[in-house]
Amino acid sequence: MKAAFDFQMIKKTFDANFDVLDEIREFVAAIAHQVGFSEKEIYSIQLAADEASTNIIEHAYAGILDGKIAIECQVVNEELTIIMRDQGKSFNPSSVPEPNVHANLSDRKIGGLGMYLMRKLMDKVTYTSSADRGNTLTMVKRMGDTG
Repeated sequence: MKAAFDFQMIKKTFDANFDVLDEIREFVAAIAHQVGFSEKEIYSIQLAADEASTNIIEHAYAGILDGKIAIECQVVNEELTIIMRDQGKSFNPSSVPEPNVHANLSDRKIGGLGMYLMRKLMDKVTYTSSADRGNTLTMVKRMGDTG
């Protein structure tokens, strides 16, 4: 593993539609790769970013065609912080019940795994919402934590 280094925040804005999910995964992966995260860590980061983006597109911007997702990435002290902002509908992550991942597939409710996966794959996940700033999802992954 090469040594990580700190860098200022890198920002990019994406259209909130499913066609950009590959671009979002590539964006976060390129940053993680550049600073020395392992392939397993990069996969976890990509999957968490994909789940978060999908939730924003599907739920926050449900029925809204011109939504945007602003993504900021920063690495400090071998921690990658990904901040995703949107102006869609807010939600309360604590209202999402913990899925029973041990239940038979036929007994499971469809959906509901996004927040669960983000929390399992990343070291820290927080969500805030305000009228003036919109919705902010922050995910942190420490180098060396394979999640």
